[in-house]
Amino acid sequence: MATLDSLHALLEEELKDIYDAEKQLTKALPKMAKKASSPDLKAGIEAHLRQTEDQIDRLEQVFEQLETPAKGKPCKGMKNLIAEGDEMIGEAEDDDTRDAVMIAAAQKVEHYEIASYGTVRTWAELLGMNEVASLLEESLQEEKETDQKLTSLAESHINLEAANEGEEEEEEKEDMSGRRRAARGTRKASTARTGRQQAAERGSRKRSRR
Repeated sequence: MATLDSLHALLEEELKDIYDAEKQLTKALPKMAKKASSPDLKAGIEAHLRQTEDQIDRLEQVFEQLETPAKGKPCKGMKNLIAEGDEMIGEAEDDDTRDAVMIAAAQKVEHYEIASYGTVRTWAELLGMNEVASLLEESLQEEKETDQKLTSLAESHINLEAANEGEEEEEEKEDMSGRRRAARGTRKASTARTGRQQAAERGSRKRSRR
């Protein structure tokens, strides 16, 4: 890691981190889109993939203005967010729940990117790099818009459908439990009737012997 002895050096290091993060997303988003069952969510993820590719182009313009090679450094934050999202998605047992989990994972990524772009935009402004700041601001606004779209998707129907799925599962469990209780009650009643019948027969036999 380069020695961070100035805000300029810090800006370059953070840009490398963001550059790698965006590269990681270009590999993760297509996999996520394939797992989405909601057409709206699938379309949203595919749109963000195209947006991410544009943001990579924008970062390369920034590197060019800084007269430094466009290359990244491993972004551990994004790597961990993607891994956590994959794990959560893999644990979802139905399509509706999986879609809700995907939105949650995607918004964690968006919030990470919003923080990152907001930071480097501010540093660029402080350093008087207005063109760089403008490019970064454009990406920042895109991330905020994507986050809002994800919220709208979640609140409009995806979270509700996941909640209804859970209620249906609970109703099925309760119905099955009720049937088991009814069956046990029937067996007990049958056993009780059989016991009474046997007692009556024994009593009848005793009376006949007298």
